[in-house]
Amino acid sequence: MASAAARSGLRSLAVRAAPLRRRMSSSVHDDAYETAKWEKITYAGIVTCTLLAAYNLSKGHPHFDEPPAYPYLHIRNKEFPWGPDGLFETKDHH
Repeated sequence: MASAAARSGLRSLAVRAAPLRRRMSSSVHDDAYETAKWEKITYAGIVTCTLLAAYNLSKGHPHFDEPPAYPYLHIRNKEFPWGPDGLFETKDHH
């Protein structure tokens, strides 16, 4: 523990003794490089996704037979009790 405190104290002395200068995480050149790199990666991703989508959409897909007429669906094929139109619709039948 004492050695950690001594190292911490030495570091703080070294920082104070060093001339003041701006410490930045990256320079302008690095930022431009990173921007160009991610722009290229983005364009490559767009092209890849477009090609994969075109390939997947160009392949056929299976068509299945009509489902059987299940009796529990109870599809009503007769007219409504109030006539051929919807309940709140009025159409002119000439």
